[in-house]
Amino acid sequence: MTSEDKTEMEDEGSDFKPMTAQEAQEWRSRHPTLSVWWIVLAQILVGLVAVLVAWLATSKSLTAVSVGYGALSVVLPSLVFARGAARKRASVGSAMVGMFGWELVKIVLTVAMLVAAPRVIPGVNWLALLIGMVVTMKAYWVALLVRPGTRN
Repeated sequence: MTSEDKTEMEDEGSDFKPMTAQEAQEWRSRHPTLSVWWIVLAQILVGLVAVLVAWLATSKSLTAVSVGYGALSVVLPSLVFARGAARKRASVGSAMVGMFGWELVKIVLTVAMLVAAPRVIPGVNWLALLIGMVVTMKAYWVALLVRPGTRN
């Protein structure tokens, strides 16, 4: 790296100004953190609404059950992940390893639930199940939009 490159990098970085403790506290109060439990609650509610809509739209209980199982295939692994991620870690490194580990558990549990679907729901409607999964997975957008503590 040449001295010209170093000078250019320093010039680009000169716009950075560290926050004071008071500025950081004000920023945190304007941008509250979103609890992982709030997202899981949003997924549960959206999954229930999806089941109700499927049942009302098709009048077929198998379709509604398939949508519900799809939603459950998202919610149950999310609950396990949230519980594991909520544990206190000794260090940042162990927290990151824990997050990756719980994400792996979440993926394996989701796949296992999908593999078990035909045994759990004979004649499962795979399209309805997939719709239930996708709608429930995207519920975090609902959680972000209506999260508690936001001011408009």
